[in-house]
Amino acid sequence: MEKRWVLREGAGNEMVTQLSKALNINERLSDLLLKRGISTFEEAKNFFRPSLEHLHDPFLMKDMEKAVDRVILAHEKGEKIVVYGDYDVDGTTAVSLVYSFLRRFHKKIEFYIPDRYKEGYGISYIGIDAAIKNKNSLMIALDCGIKAVEKVDYAKKKGLDIIICDHHRPGDKVPDAAAVLDPKQPDCSYPFKDLSGCGVGFKLIQAVAKKMNIPDRRVFSSIDLVAISIAADIVPIIGENRVLAYYGLKQLNKNPRVGLRSLLHSAGLVKNEDPAGVYFDKELTVSDLVFMVGPRINAAGRIENAVASVRLLISNVSEYAEKLGKEINELNLTRRDLDTNITSEAIALINDNPELQKKKTTVVYREDWHKGVIGIVASRLIENFYKPTIVLTKSEGLITGSARSIKNFDIYDAIDASNHLLEHFGGHTYAAGLAMKPENFDEFVDEFEKYAAARLTDNMLVPEIEIDGELFVSDINFKFYKILKQFAPFGPGNMSPFFQTNNVIDTGYAKVVGKNGHEHLKFSVVHPDRTGSPLPAIAFNQGYHINEVKSGKPFSICYHIDENHWLGQTSLQLRVKDIKFN
Repeated sequence: MEKRWVLREGAGNEMVTQLSKALNINERLSDLLLKRGISTFEEAKNFFRPSLEHLHDPFLMKDMEKAVDRVILAHEKGEKIVVYGDYDVDGTTAVSLVYSFLRRFHKKIEFYIPDRYKEGYGISYIGIDAAIKNKNSLMIALDCGIKAVEKVDYAKKKGLDIIICDHHRPGDKVPDAAAVLDPKQPDCSYPFKDLSGCGVGFKLIQAVAKKMNIPDRRVFSSIDLVAISIAADIVPIIGENRVLAYYGLKQLNKNPRVGLRSLLHSAGLVKNEDPAGVYFDKELTVSDLVFMVGPRINAAGRIENAVASVRLLISNVSEYAEKLGKEINELNLTRRDLDTNITSEAIALINDNPELQKKKTTVVYREDWHKGVIGIVASRLIENFYKPTIVLTKSEGLITGSARSIKNFDIYDAIDASNHLLEHFGGHTYAAGLAMKPENFDEFVDEFEKYAAARLTDNMLVPEIEIDGELFVSDINFKFYKILKQFAPFGPGNMSPFFQTNNVIDTGYAKVVGKNGHEHLKFSVVHPDRTGSPLPAIAFNQGYHINEVKSGKPFSICYHIDENHWLGQTSLQLRVKDIKFN
């Protein structure tokens, strides 16, 4: 698929030089900082050295005082509390975090995860009835609830108070709950708006601890769960999220909780372990959480029930955690097979439908597709076709599905424009879920396409690679990379930098490697007219470029700078995203 390379505009030579002198770093690195909005020594210090002191006072969040008072009242009166959360990674980590914290001092507590297939997303009537039957008088709803107006009213009439901890966009009306914590509420003055659902739960326990004089260490012992939620829910890793992700990763690398150790083992990330600690082949990153840890936590909820994921995350018993970890890893293998098969079917549907190919959106539906993996399939289809995408299946008599988007197209707004045809929906700018009656399907597809076609230009439908700067091969060394590593944790809002290098040639040893012997291109590059050692490069899934690369003609590459660990040795390599031939 063709890709557009777009070089980000710099701040100007004078500012780059000034910052470079102030920080005593390479001008190319100071240019990267300026492109991230960092222009002073103090801002750079806070960026490179995140501190827990940079976290905001939780009581700045609207309704936090109400929420904390209600939790303390429940504790003082000995009420039963149920911690309720969504079945994805954000929801299960949030439930694990709040439940683990509260059960240290409040024994009458349980957790509840709705069944994806019987109850669907968010607070359910089944969940409310179960809470009432179990004599709970307070529910803490995490990563859901901001649109559950009727359900909160129903619970209230039955004598169940609900504290909502959500981070999704609110609708026109906010539920009449005991407290509503959501920084995206228009009248909430909390300084940081992009917390994950688990992040909002973290602010709640931070506030409860503050009010009850509970030591900070008990709050921060669960910061690893917040880091996983930030990575998996793809929220911006800036501001408060950067601090939470930074310290969460430190904890994961130093001393992961018992349940996570078993997941890290099954993901192949643990090198060995002894009583002194866990040892990894390399330092765990946000990318590892996104691609290796998150999918395994998600697998239980996608294939069976996410209760197993919470049990794993809250477990303190190694043998039990290991057993659960193995079961969840098996579910993840099942999830992979479903994902692969359904993606293949969806691609075939598109390739066999010339009318669908002409559209600016992709909407595919088959009633027997597995509901648990259609969000992943939507992401896969964007990788292949790069259009706003909705993948739908049938569940409980409704057509239900997941939506994913492309850069600069708000999928939430696009779906909201047809909300009169939907039973319910919710989500973010780039990801959403929805459900409709079958008789509304055709009209919804037409309206969705018309909305998108009026707003999408042809340029927007070509994937864009944002280039942070141009380098020569000779610019890249371990000193440069050592500072570049300190830009991490990487993610939305602070992506791992892409660099561009022009007019390079292969050193003559290019080859195609991979499981089937032809997927990936491995080569080394130099500038023919400059000094400097060759740098190894790997271009995944670009083995088809082998003949052009070996031709000896100059070409341009865009890439991340990465470490390669092999036989105990560490070297730098270029992870090439795209190649353009001159």
